[in-house]
Amino acid sequence: MNKEEVAKIGFEIVAYSGDARSNYMEALNNVRNEGDIEKTKELVEKGNKSINQAHKSQTKLLAEEAKGEDIELGFIFVHGQDHLMTTLLLRDILDHLMNIYKKGEK
Repeated sequence: MNKEEVAKIGFEIVAYSGDARSNYMEALNNVRNEGDIEKTKELVEKGNKSINQAHKSQTKLLAEEAKGEDIELGFIFVHGQDHLMTTLLLRDILDHLMNIYKKGEK
């Protein structure tokens, strides 16, 4: 797999992760400011769909490498990985914060 093909996958990961991050941040702002748990859950689910697409893009490359394909990595792919991992962390933190906000309602 050449550098351009890997870069395309990197761009996919950046785009999907960016969409997910936007949804997660909107969910966080919603639960904090509005307290609307149902809308927050919808936003999280929307973000989860995007992050799953990012993960599928990543998995394509991992599968090629596992088959013995020579992969030529570039900075764009590394940038995509950075976006994916930080967005996954944001999702985990959001989950914990939602539990805190829910407990505060009682």
